[in-house]
Amino acid sequence: MLALVCLAVLLGGLANPASAEKLVSDISAREISITSNFTGTEVVVFGTIERDEATVPRRGDYDIAVTIVGPLHTAVSRRKDRVLGIWVNRESRTFFDVPSFYAVHSTRPLEEIAIAEVLAREQIGLNHLVLPAEASGGSREADTAPFREALLRLKQKDGLFAERPGSVEFLSSSLFRTTVPLPANVPVGTYQAHAYLFGDGVVVARLTYTMDIAKTGFEQLTYTLAHQYAFFYGIGAVILAIVTGWLAGVIFRKD
Repeated sequence: MLALVCLAVLLGGLANPASAEKLVSDISAREISITSNFTGTEVVVFGTIERDEATVPRRGDYDIAVTIVGPLHTAVSRRKDRVLGIWVNRESRTFFDVPSFYAVHSTRPLEEIAIAEVLAREQIGLNHLVLPAEASGGSREADTAPFREALLRLKQKDGLFAERPGSVEFLSSSLFRTTVPLPANVPVGTYQAHAYLFGDGVVVARLTYTMDIAKTGFEQLTYTLAHQYAFFYGIGAVILAIVTGWLAGVIFRKD
């Protein structure tokens, strides 16, 4: 009986061989410093696809998708209406777990790489981000689509959200790379970089690594003061404004 069980397990393993593709990838910078003259930068994500004798032949070519995801935060999207000639905020939706930065690069348009269910499972693409929402009255059942679209549109306008199909380049049959621009207003914090290998419309391998973006020097000092010692920072700012105004008056005073 034991021999029959072992034989069945062996035959089952032969009938369903595991995917043998392996994704080896990295990012050009794990730490990025923001100084007073920071105007933005770029990071390069690169890697290779490794295969062995057990690799199952694919019907089509491989595809790569890379996502860079910034720290999560809460964002509010508001609808403005004109009341008595004045634009005022009316309805709003609060979105939770919103990436402060999100960029997805791929070898070709995402809808050509995989079906929506696969992309949604991995949250690849702006349309597939899971953004829980709450209406201004506390309801989670209200229609959030227009507010979500407005939020994504504003993030894209600020250069913090982007989809770039065709931006992942295969340098050979297995070696790939892509360059991800980071704007001057990129938020600080720990970022997650994800690389996905697609074969025949499914994810066959993935890698995740982190990248830290931090302010340094005087920028770090003012940032720390403003966030950790807001009261004293505010008093200092007021005193500095008063002194600056007084000095300007003394310097440009006409006798």
